[in-house]
Amino acid sequence: MVSAKIKITNNIYYEILSNFTKIWYSRHNLVLITTKNLITNKTYFNWSTGKDSALALYYLLQDSNYQVTHLLTAVNKHYDRVSMHGLRRELMLQQINALGISFSTIELPEQPGMIEYETLMKEAVLPLIEQGFTHAAFGDIFLEDLKSYREQQLAAVNLKAVFPIWKRDTKQLLREFISLGFKAILICVNASKLDQSFIGRVIDDKFIDDLPEDVDPCGENGEYHTFCFDGPIFRNPIAYKAGAIVYREYDAPSGIDGNSKLGFWFCDLF
Repeated sequence: MVSAKIKITNNIYYEILSNFTKIWYSRHNLVLITTKNLITNKTYFNWSTGKDSALALYYLLQDSNYQVTHLLTAVNKHYDRVSMHGLRRELMLQQINALGISFSTIELPEQPGMIEYETLMKEAVLPLIEQGFTHAAFGDIFLEDLKSYREQQLAAVNLKAVFPIWKRDTKQLLREFISLGFKAILICVNASKLDQSFIGRVIDDKFIDDLPEDVDPCGENGEYHTFCFDGPIFRNPIAYKAGAIVYREYDAPSGIDGNSKLGFWFCDLF
């Protein structure tokens, strides 16, 4: 039997046998998937560095309908940190290196407007389309307006959106995240939803139990953001040190809780 093993990352392989059986390896499991007569969709993943991205990518890598070979991450070039999460670029690079998947970034200014953001996004995506990518994947769970926005933006350039964990129960998802061996630390907390004690915590069962009832377990409403530093999709854990915890306020979009400012706690990692 003729076989060809293609190394996608240091811990994930695709082995195509003469009968088109695909074998997926990772540090934690072995999955056999029959893919006879299957046409896979070339897909890039919008990588945020957090837990939802990690879990969505985990499931998508096991879906024989998609071939994930690229990551795309938005970075605020003024601060040299991942947008929204505030993670240092160097830790993002270590994380992606542990995934072993090619990547590119969207380099955003300090405070991009919507038109500027969409222009920069399109500039980052067009080279991927030229390389044959047809699908873009996201870790979104239940925000309908965000899903519709992504689909509309992608449709304009003939791309299709994929949401591997869409409409999943968020408490169940977080339990799965833990049971699969993923690990993540809270690096950004919305101060109007969670107090300072939550910043810098590693997600575990007690964390879930301690969350207030009005906070989504996965923080899907923006209650918190994380850095995923270990799990079955990584060839090794990403080492980090927790630094200063700081509080910052930003101008709030009009109509949010009647407040003119939004406050966030950040845990700096290095």
